[in-house]
Amino acid sequence: MSLMKSKTNLFFLSLIILYFALRLPNLTLQPIFADEAIYIRWAQIMRAEPGLRFLPLSDGKTPLFMWLMMPLFKIFSDPLLAGRFLSVISGCLTLLGVFFLSKKIFGSRVALLATLFFVVLPYTVFFDRMALVDSMLAAFSIWSAYFALWLLREQRLDVAMILGYLLGGGLLTKTPAMVNLLILPVTALGLDFKKIRKNSFPKLLIFWLVALGIALTIYNLLRLGPEFQQLSLRNNDYMFSLSEVLTHPLDPFVPHLRDVVDFASKLFTLPLFLLTIWGVISVILKRQKLAIVILLWALIPLIIQMAILKTFTARYLLFSVPPLLIIAALGLENFWQRFNLKKPLLIFAAVAALIALPISFDYQILTAPEKANLPAGERRGYLEDWTAGYNFKEIADYLIAQKASGPVVVGTEGFFGTLPDGLYIYLDKADIRVVGGSATISAQLRASAKQNQTFFVANKGRVGENLAGGVLLKQYPKAKPLNPKFAPDAIILYKVLP
Repeated sequence: MSLMKSKTNLFFLSLIILYFALRLPNLTLQPIFADEAIYIRWAQIMRAEPGLRFLPLSDGKTPLFMWLMMPLFKIFSDPLLAGRFLSVISGCLTLLGVFFLSKKIFGSRVALLATLFFVVLPYTVFFDRMALVDSMLAAFSIWSAYFALWLLREQRLDVAMILGYLLGGGLLTKTPAMVNLLILPVTALGLDFKKIRKNSFPKLLIFWLVALGIALTIYNLLRLGPEFQQLSLRNNDYMFSLSEVLTHPLDPFVPHLRDVVDFASKLFTLPLFLLTIWGVISVILKRQKLAIVILLWALIPLIIQMAILKTFTARYLLFSVPPLLIIAALGLENFWQRFNLKKPLLIFAAVAALIALPISFDYQILTAPEKANLPAGERRGYLEDWTAGYNFKEIADYLIAQKASGPVVVGTEGFFGTLPDGLYIYLDKADIRVVGGSATISAQLRASAKQNQTFFVANKGRVGENLAGGVLLKQYPKAKPLNPKFAPDAIILYKVLP
């Protein structure tokens, strides 16, 4: 038994090493995304101005991710690296949740398989390397599931309290975590009512209320911010109301269902996508209660978002992925048991065949993201479109170098998002004025050029080829669009003429 335990621990340690080997290299290679730029800039402002610690509320966002990013600026000089490293750590916490939840319920072999799938899955590799809140939400969600199922077995106050803190942490990370509170009563499906003691279920109800009370108390700490109401007001921009959903129940549900199949078939890769489908079928056919609870922890948020979200991207579904990987691992274990497959060499070959394609995909993410087989919408948003910001650090370094010749002013296309925030994060401590504006060199910038060195940064596709009032200095091409109807874009730097 001790030898088996040692092998399990050694393999688990190897998976943690592999996790970081697939997340840390070339962490800033991929261009900065619009939301990354916003979150990092918010964190910089919040760090500099204590009175603005609830700044994300102004845009209907919760602030925990930015709070935790602030101390990392002392460790990393590159703010993008700091933000993305936080997501890497969040993903590692998700890995631990996947392992310990799987081990607690299904044993070490399923736990190691599920963890391996999580480590190599392109879906998680891609988003764990981005300064977005979704990896942190996935961590809070999987650990909430762990303690919710633990509470089924042992009705203990300390377990209920920890569960409440985790549910509350999820709410401070992103408002869709509210779905985790709705799922909590569903865990009762995992109870064995024939064996349950007379007073166990009332105790369980009380401890659920304790957990929910703690979670909602933590969430209501956001009322300390001056714009708490924006959380609900901005939700109307992103989702349909219940009355709207009832008037058109299949729209956007059906289009989003097609999106889910596209996301999963590409970002899971076909072998793990098919294995996950088999896992879902097998746990339902075998009526594995606790497995079905874990499955619902993935499917309920997925279905709700498919029914109500106006815009739909792969990262919104990230917190449903870890439970699905546990189901995939359990499905493989059920398959081996059904056909009594025990030969280690055969098992090794099967696992190697399942992860070969994901690892190949991961290599592309780490070395040449533009070659990765991303869903079309994700490729456009993260690599090709105006939301993708290229070479902002190099542009910032160039502008800082120009200060030796006199004051510098830089104008940007846009007031919020990739520009100017993606550039501003690198000019945070530089004495350079940044002016947001329209997709042209404004009269304000031309007037500035009479007294200062003045520059303009924009997306080529939004300002055109030849920009009046300036001289093109540098051009940084973006990934070439795979769809021929889209023209190649680039980030351009102009010197403004007086």
